[in-house]
Amino acid sequence: MAYDDTNIFARILRGEVPCDKVYEDEHVLAFNDINAQTPVHVLVVPKGRYVSMDDFAANAPDEEIVAFVRAVGKIARDQGVAESGYRFLSNHGEDGRQEVPHFHVHLFGGRRLGRMITPIAQ
Repeated sequence: MAYDDTNIFARILRGEVPCDKVYEDEHVLAFNDINAQTPVHVLVVPKGRYVSMDDFAANAPDEEIVAFVRAVGKIARDQGVAESGYRFLSNHGEDGRQEVPHFHVHLFGGRRLGRMITPIAQ
């Protein structure tokens, strides 16, 4: 899948659409999700043009990957969920229900989280 420069995160990164920013550095932008599912629901977005985690892992320079991973940890600490626990999730492709074709992770926390996936009946 080719990168689409008109996706909402690309527009946010260019400053065309506002966001409730919680973190930014050279490689990463993080902001509160406008449709929060938990008390803490932050979207963490690399500034590079990556469609998915697979694309990011295969094509991002090491410096950008390290910065992204460190940013997720810092944001969890800054949001006060590192001690109590949190979940980060990235959807990929149609089966994974990816809605925005720009790699990002959701950081969820601030309450006890339920099961991630219901087991398949056997």
